[in-house]
Amino acid sequence: MQSHRFIAVGKALAALALSLVVLTAVFAPATAGEVRFGKNVRIGGHDFSNQTYDSKHRARIYLYNGKPRKEGCVWRKDGHGGRVKVCHLQRK
Repeated sequence: MQSHRFIAVGKALAALALSLVVLTAVFAPATAGEVRFGKNVRIGGHDFSNQTYDSKHRARIYLYNGKPRKEGCVWRKDGHGGRVKVCHLQRK
């Protein structure tokens, strides 16, 4: 009987720990990081070498199997004081 009680308590503690991990992940800021591309980085045939993206300068890259309607990259405002580089590129 004692071992069954320990198992029940262990399962309850594991569920509590899992819920704390999930809550921490939910409330952590998603845009807290910074991405830096190094040398010779190419996406869809375009050179993205030595570019840095963070919460104020972001990139949205769409890759198409065929030729995209609006091919290329443009900088746009994101409405929150930052800029977004929107790219419509063809896969190579």
